[in-house]
Amino acid sequence: MNFHAPSSESSAAACPVSSHNEWDPLEEIIVGRLEGSTIPSNHPVVTCNIPGMAARAQSLAAGFRFPKFMVEPAQEELDHFIEVLESLGVTVTRPEPFDHHAKFATPYWSSRGFCNSCPRDSMLVIGDEILETPMAWPCRYFETHSYRPILKDYFRRGARWTSAPKPQLTDALFDPNFELPKKGEPIRYILTEFEPVFDAADFFRCGRDIFVTRSNVTNKMGVDWLRRHLGEGYRIHEIKSRCPNPMHIDTTILPLGPGKLLINPEYIHPDELPDILKKWDILVAPDPTPIDDRILAITSMCGKWLSMNILMIDEKRMIVDPHHVNMLRQVEKWGFEPIPVPFLHYAAFGGAYHCATLDVRRRGTLESYF
Repeated sequence: MNFHAPSSESSAAACPVSSHNEWDPLEEIIVGRLEGSTIPSNHPVVTCNIPGMAARAQSLAAGFRFPKFMVEPAQEELDHFIEVLESLGVTVTRPEPFDHHAKFATPYWSSRGFCNSCPRDSMLVIGDEILETPMAWPCRYFETHSYRPILKDYFRRGARWTSAPKPQLTDALFDPNFELPKKGEPIRYILTEFEPVFDAADFFRCGRDIFVTRSNVTNKMGVDWLRRHLGEGYRIHEIKSRCPNPMHIDTTILPLGPGKLLINPEYIHPDELPDILKKWDILVAPDPTPIDDRILAITSMCGKWLSMNILMIDEKRMIVDPHHVNMLRQVEKWGFEPIPVPFLHYAAFGGAYHCATLDVRRRGTLESYF
């Protein structure tokens, strides 16, 4: 049985898009697809964010289709994940399959695509608005076109639909002398301020307050664009991260409910948080459980802290990978109810549960939590 919004929220119930934070009871979610997946094209903005051996493998295989031995186990996990969501009463919406191997071009460059694995990156939901983001990876330039049937349906049913300015992605956006910082060196970014770019996954929402980390796919100009677009009804706060190759906030810091903040102890120092977050309970993520499978280690596009990439069903229940035993035990100690769902093979396609989804509707209203 699906969740239903209270009758007092008739205007919110009439709109298919209504989500203000990361923890209100989940009603509808977009889940990504793996059909047609293609290994990302070789570009410095791509390789600088892929860890270790996976980066070398990616550069050699760029533009080829993902092999079956990677797709099939990830697809099994994805199918099971969807079954779990539906059993919890959540409406699951999917994009149509798409061939991302097709080549495309702009006047400045050409590329092949990537995949629909992570709708969290390409679209941002703020209240009743769904916003297509100006992503920095050339291979993801037309990715939201795969979701256009969904977006048009939401628009016809009352949602606001916006697209940020489409970036040119010329060489002027990328620092030609960029090198990853060594241990102890200041954090630096491959992006210049040539034009606004950002991935939605570099933001998390707490009602009227939105938090962001700058990264190798989100620049200051992108943050400023979103701040002006949202206007005075929202406040955007930057969080300082110590991640040497930052890309996406959800393995660095993530709210688990009002007043509860999960942090990565390697990347976040509590004293450097925005003042308003220092009043919340700071929950320090445990060390990730090691992954000994060599193939998974080579193929993963993500770092070891993917154990933090969880999806909140409501303020109590969360979906967690059973492999991450340390995280599973810790969230139970904190009073949450983890729902174990295997998902390790999906990391080869860019993430885990939070990345693989976009929560479109959560039962709740716009509030200020600070």
